[in-house]
Amino acid sequence: MIRILLLAAIFAALALLAYIRLAPSDPARWHEDPRLVTRPNTPNFHLIRMVGGDAMPQVFQMTPEELAERVDEVARADGATLLAGSVRELHMTYISRTPLMGYPDYTSVVIEPAGEGAMLLAFARARFGRSDMGVNRARLERWLAALDRPALTE
Repeated sequence: MIRILLLAAIFAALALLAYIRLAPSDPARWHEDPRLVTRPNTPNFHLIRMVGGDAMPQVFQMTPEELAERVDEVARADGATLLAGSVRELHMTYISRTPLMGYPDYTSVVIEPAGEGAMLLAFARARFGRSDMGVNRARLERWLAALDRPALTE
């Protein structure tokens, strides 16, 4: 009897892990505008925007189109995949997965003109759980730091 319960518990755990890893991502639900999103009640996100964010946007000395291309390059180099939007639209949402368990995190980015340059507004959040242990903030900080470096194709 104990063996059956143990096997059932293992099967249930594996089924849960498979669901987390393989659950479909609905672009209509996850492709959000960081300027308009309501702050979640959970601490598993990081928001970069002018008002009500966790950090202020940084201005980059490039056109909005160039910044969008660089963001896409940096995100993909970091292992993220594009879920919705496009570089052309200056609004993209990426899925990043944790290395071991494959938990999905979503990062929505909007690029806006800012004087002679462009700025990145972003909303990074976890799909599952209440805490992300700072992973989304760290990802955005890593992307911002990479944007300050020369392009990979130069």
